[in-house]
Amino acid sequence: MTVYTTMDSPLGELLLVGEESATAKGGTALASLSVPGQKRGAVVQDGWIERPEAFTEIVAQLRRYFDRTLTCFDIEYVHRGSDFQRRVWTALEAIPYGTTLTYGDIAQKIGAPRAAVRAVGTAIGANPLLVVRPCHRVIGAGGTLTGYAGGLERKQQLLDLERLRQAV
Repeated sequence: MTVYTTMDSPLGELLLVGEESATAKGGTALASLSVPGQKRGAVVQDGWIERPEAFTEIVAQLRRYFDRTLTCFDIEYVHRGSDFQRRVWTALEAIPYGTTLTYGDIAQKIGAPRAAVRAVGTAIGANPLLVVRPCHRVIGAGGTLTGYAGGLERKQQLLDLERLRQAV
């Protein structure tokens, strides 16, 4: 069963979509977290059930992240995507809070050739879990801010939020 809720955040209203899971805290595994206007972002579908209580733990962690008191999420995800996408997404999850890597760094970490940078970018762009799977921590060569499904302004907001936490 697909369930969803929304929550206010500094990025705008977030849409959280999940599936029931016997092993997840609160009984829900997160399938999607998207922001308004996101490229390929989730949209509430017929048959989905609004169930805020299913996301209590996830929402609490997100609030702590935005309050700068949480630097690492402990959330069960729905595992989808190709083998290549999952390898890229696992590399994203390993990027420490407050740091950035380049697309080339991610290609290297998954053992892909340097020529795979575009494929890495495509896999990152398909990440259905903005914020909690930190694709915002991936930047272009030379430190340029590139590619974020939620928009570059939101990417900068998240990077700034994480830098502020380190300065506290």
